[in-house]
Amino acid sequence: MKHIVVTGAAGMLGTHLVRRLASEGWSVTGVDVRPAAAPNGSVRHVVADVRDRAAMSAAVSGADAVVHCAAALPSYPAEQIRSIIVDGTRTVLGAAASAGVPRLVHMSSTAVYGLPTVVPTTEEYPRSPVDDYSRAKAAAEVVAEQLRSDGNCVSILRPKTFLGPGRMGLFSMLFEWAEEGRHFPVLGRGDVRIQMLAVDDLIDGVLAVLHAPERHANDTYNLAAAEFSTIRDDFQSVLDAAGHGRRVVSLPARPALLTLRLLELSRLSPVYGRLLHKLMADSYVSVDKASVQLGFNPTFSNRDAILRTYEWWQKNRVVQSPGEQARSGRTSQDPWRQGALSAAKVFF
Repeated sequence: MKHIVVTGAAGMLGTHLVRRLASEGWSVTGVDVRPAAAPNGSVRHVVADVRDRAAMSAAVSGADAVVHCAAALPSYPAEQIRSIIVDGTRTVLGAAASAGVPRLVHMSSTAVYGLPTVVPTTEEYPRSPVDDYSRAKAAAEVVAEQLRSDGNCVSILRPKTFLGPGRMGLFSMLFEWAEEGRHFPVLGRGDVRIQMLAVDDLIDGVLAVLHAPERHANDTYNLAAAEFSTIRDDFQSVLDAAGHGRRVVSLPARPALLTLRLLELSRLSPVYGRLLHKLMADSYVSVDKASVQLGFNPTFSNRDAILRTYEWWQKNRVVQSPGEQARSGRTSQDPWRQGALSAAKVFF
């Protein structure tokens, strides 16, 4: 039995990863600033901040591997985004390297590419961050690469937006509108191809680098669905599953983009700038490198991933009473506060 430490263990990804590792016989320690989302008697859980060097040193002592998943969301204040993502990565991976942990896995994001002009985007595409979140993710990769150059085995994984049971965020808005029997708007024709990823496939990627020979594990990989369609088709699949006969409807792109940008600046909408622009052009990456070197073979398509998440949401949604405030949206497990977008429902 090998011992593995997972940061961000109470988050959506961390919860799934901890459960899978424990089921496959790993001795697991989870680390998070929050209590475990689903307490598991076979898993040790440490409540600590990933920026606390003493706590991280104690947590990783004697570990055979560390998977660093903890991060901030794009909706956080800029200073928190950088502190949690960059300083947290430096602290966790630095403590693990000092403790002699032989395998380090850093969960990055395809956000480091910014708004790439080449698709499919390969791992060789330069980091071109465009906002606070993507800049922090890019800077955290530099930290990880420095530890790699110092002789540590560091896997850097760049997943696309991942979905699965427990995922809320923007998708909770789509699910809610579908359930209420409303049409759902997209910018422009909605014919851009937006690649996503099922959380189960992401975990397969994590396990692949943990078990890979060091020459392959010590590298950087995109992880994403191999089968995906347009955003219109994927969103329409949810509306079809809701059974109200509603459709995805197009909004004039430029006026809608300007309106949403103004709402974002006024803090009346949770839709952030990079996401807006990403929805205006094809966004997909190559997973050939992970396929060849790790044997990564994603099982689920975009549509599979989004429909499985919707099915979970239908069974687990919490209906708020009148006047009740939405949760904070501090994690991807919280629904986004829709702000002014909620009032727009009447038009759809």
